Amino acid sequence: MPKFLCAALASLVAMLAFTAPSAAREEVSPYDGSAVIVEHNVMVPMRDGVRLATDVYRPAAEGKYPVILTRDPYDNGSDDNSVAEGHAWAKRGYVFLHQDVRGRYDSEGSFYTYSSEVADGYDAQQWAGSQPWSSGKVGMLGGSYLASAQWLSAHLRAPALVAIAPRMTPYNYYKDVAYPGGALSLSSRIDWAALMAGHTNQTRNYDWNRVLRHLPLTTMDRALGRDMPHWRDWIAHPSYDSFWKALDVESRASEMDVPAYSIAGWYDVFLRGNLTSFADMRTKARSERARKNQKLIIGPWPHAEFPTQKLGDLDFGADSVVKFETLHQRWFDYWLKGENTGVTSEAPVRLFVMGENRWRDEQEWPLARTQYTKFYLRSAGKANGRDGNGRLERAAPGASEPTDNYVYDPENPVPTIGGNLMFKPLPAGPFDQSALDGRDDVLMFVTAPLDKELEVTGPILVTLYAASTARDTDFTAKLLDVHPDGKAYNLADGIIRARYRKSFEQESLIEPGAVNEYTIDLWATSNVFKKGHRIRIDVSSSNFPRFDRNPNTGKPFGTDTSTQPATQTIYHNKRYPSHVTLPLIPR
Repeated sequence: MPKFLCAALASLVAMLAFTAPSAAREEVSPYDGSAVIVEHNVMVPMRDGVRLATDVYRPAAEGKYPVILTRDPYDNGSDDNSVAEGHAWAKRGYVFLHQDVRGRYDSEGSFYTYSSEVADGYDAQQWAGSQPWSSGKVGMLGGSYLASAQWLSAHLRAPALVAIAPRMTPYNYYKDVAYPGGALSLSSRIDWAALMAGHTNQTRNYDWNRVLRHLPLTTMDRALGRDMPHWRDWIAHPSYDSFWKALDVESRASEMDVPAYSIAGWYDVFLRGNLTSFADMRTKARSERARKNQKLIIGPWPHAEFPTQKLGDLDFGADSVVKFETLHQRWFDYWLKGENTGVTSEAPVRLFVMGENRWRDEQEWPLARTQYTKFYLRSAGKANGRDGNGRLERAAPGASEPTDNYVYDPENPVPTIGGNLMFKPLPAGPFDQSALDGRDDVLMFVTAPLDKELEVTGPILVTLYAASTARDTDFTAKLLDVHPDGKAYNLADGIIRARYRKSFEQESLIEPGAVNEYTIDLWATSNVFKKGHRIRIDVSSSNFPRFDRNPNTGKPFGTDTSTQPATQTIYHNKRYPSHVTLPLIPR
């Protein structure tokens, strides 16, 4: 790992205190014990007899109340913020339930990531709806895994479940969580797998510089000193096979019949999941009622943390800060209490447009008025680094434009700087990418300074025509906003593993030297490139440790104990017009 990144990691570890996804809770009102009855560790039976520990907060006054249910693997709800959250909901006239998922903390049974959340979720919802203090109406909220617990059981359509509020959630566990673009989401998966390796959260003071470079991947858990069967199962299933399809919520949209208020972040590691779930449910949900009652808010936020106006190197202004608690209260007051809060009459989509830093209401995602526009990668054959001659233009290339070449060495990968991350040492968000300017293995294609504002809002795809000396390799792409002072801030990035260029279900190695087409999904963004700014696309073959290093050998995934360099050739001519498709919004 480059020395500058080692230093950065050491500094960040010293400065940043890690917070598990469920622990970064919003500040809520102090509790008043006289108004709320609290029962800790109520053991709720599941269909197989396993009992799940559930804290119950309910109004002291007699009556039947709607229920808010959270199902949590990260703690047992005994921290101050969790207790205050329970009291706050009870004082609003709800019963609030904090349940430890199977095999975690005070619940019985064995924990295996995601697998029990389908049946257990249904059983918990039905139990909550049938209690003497319950009105029979249940809503669910929470972020990350707590959001997964909502979607995974939704297709069972528990009669008690009325509405959900998933925040920063996966939707397809292969594409969103483990293997975006067919490459392993290394840092987030090994870090999270280590956290979840026992009955309670595990210590995470690891030598990441050493661990992340450990080969083979099949034994990386042992390099941590952990026994993590779920990690080894993930490595054993690098293709989109039955292992992942069993958890594919995306394929079950037509079976789901629940209103959902989705909260997403432009720099969230699961951004694709939130955007796809909203779009799918709007068109495929089981009933018109569910289709018409999907809400989405997208802000300049990272994974699972509550908003602050500054993220990474940029300040998005005070208006970027939103209180999720307020959104949730209005949502559930309507669906569970029948109060006219006005939430259903508001626009389905509320998105934060970066660059100009303002909120805007929209009627759909992606936006119907989008003008998908190709910007072509051009150069005189030397796009390497900031001082290269790479250009990004609307004009298509000619028949004989020269290629660009670089060597990808897995022993010296391009380091991750910001982006859509969920990893203890590296913060998510927009960061100046100047530290990469001198690297020959990063091709940079940049527009001329813009003569007027240009808005990019929506999904982004990069199409590359490339050859490699390897049997398998990776190609990465990154979208950046280059400011007049020369600083370039990352907006979106993505990767494609060569063996999965045709299908994520069936791998196909490449012929060395042959030109292949690669589609790199950068997910999405919303940004106004201001007058005088420039749009840049970076192309390389690594983004480490966000993604694992491709060893370039073509061997079965996870088994390599060594790596080899590969020479990459990027084509951009009339026959092979490499380009990025940007979603331009008329202004």
